[in-house]
Amino acid sequence: MSTQENVQIVKDFFAAMGRGDKKGLLAVSAEDIEWIIPGEWPLAGTHRGHAALAALLQKASEMVEISYPEPPEFVAQGERVLVVGFATGRVKSTNRTFEDDWVFAITVRKSKVTSIREYIDTLALARAYEL
Repeated sequence: MSTQENVQIVKDFFAAMGRGDKKGLLAVSAEDIEWIIPGEWPLAGTHRGHAALAALLQKASEMVEISYPEPPEFVAQGERVLVVGFATGRVKSTNRTFEDDWVFAITVRKSKVTSIREYIDTLALARAYEL
């Protein structure tokens, strides 16, 4: 796969997430996808496989509203795609808001997203969840 093709796969992944398109999301994700979310807040942890991915996204949609005021930036080399962005959001249970500058380090192999490692403002998210 070319670097450009890998970037497009990651863009497709984010578009499916934004639409809430579970089928589209799973189509571009490896069966053994691994998504690591740091920190000590309800969505943190290591999530592996399609079932865990679907459960994570369901839980996130129930707990938080997020908007991305600017489109993210995609920086790629080989099978690695870094997605750099900024988000604002609200935790539904506390009605507290947060701002988050973030980077997702994503690996694409054989036309599938195989791993995601988030670099996020875990303190802002924990505070919004009142943990």
